[in-house]
Amino acid sequence: MIAELSRYSDLLIVDGSLSLDVGAQPELTHTRASIAQDVKHMLMASGLVTKLLAQRSPTMRNDVYTEMELLIETDMRLVPGSIDVDIQSAELIAITATTYEFGNIKTEVNYVSATG
Repeated sequence: MIAELSRYSDLLIVDGSLSLDVGAQPELTHTRASIAQDVKHMLMASGLVTKLLAQRSPTMRNDVYTEMELLIETDMRLVPGSIDVDIQSAELIAITATTYEFGNIKTEVNYVSATG
């Protein structure tokens, strides 16, 4: 179990800020949660979220969603073809995918607050 946890670990980011425990030490995230966090940050850092905000054409927005799926598929921990970008609302995108080792992951990008 310890080897599994240490394989994919990262600092936990909540609402854009480092999450601290009661002792003011950074909290960690592991396995599926770490991979999901990486996917979210990959999208935010790619500029595609900002590109989506600026796009009003439904056809061009769909192109951005496809770009997002293709970018997420570059993560070698994810099963190609398992990525789903689901538009929840005018501000929220849900991303689901399957990892090779840990099953399904799910994360959300609120792209109004993600850019501000």
